[in-house]
Amino acid sequence: MDALEQIRVIAERVATANGLELFDLQLTRESQGWVVRVTIDRPGPAATPEDSVGIGDCATVSRELSTILDVDDPLDRAYTLEVTSPGLDRPLRHEADFRRFAGRTASVVLEAPLNGQTFFSGRIEAVEDGHVVLLVGKRNRAHRIPLDGIKRARLEVDF
Repeated sequence: MDALEQIRVIAERVATANGLELFDLQLTRESQGWVVRVTIDRPGPAATPEDSVGIGDCATVSRELSTILDVDDPLDRAYTLEVTSPGLDRPLRHEADFRRFAGRTASVVLEAPLNGQTFFSGRIEAVEDGHVVLLVGKRNRAHRIPLDGIKRARLEVDF
């Protein structure tokens, strides 16, 4: 098992023990050196700020994860550990993400054009038969976007 996979297993265990889940894990070289970036999430709808990951959650996971990584020492180099949440404008990666955030506004970029467009922004109406139904514009025009054609998607922040 390589170092990143070892860190993934440990981070998943720590997140789960705190009622959270591992959303993403990255090991990157940045100007200040190596960074292990752990993104945690709370399972469920996260409809309100109280349902979302908070600073306390990040601090707890960071403290516990740091202690274990100091003992297990999976990386052969110095690094900075960052624990964060996906944020208000979080990426949407899987069908479950679109289902979870139905009713919210998202922007979607496609691999190939659909009806001459590769960018859509609208309210997630539903997920059905391998497609995301987005309601776009003032008239709420429905667009059926194939999940397997999405290059990237993210929630938009509604104010």
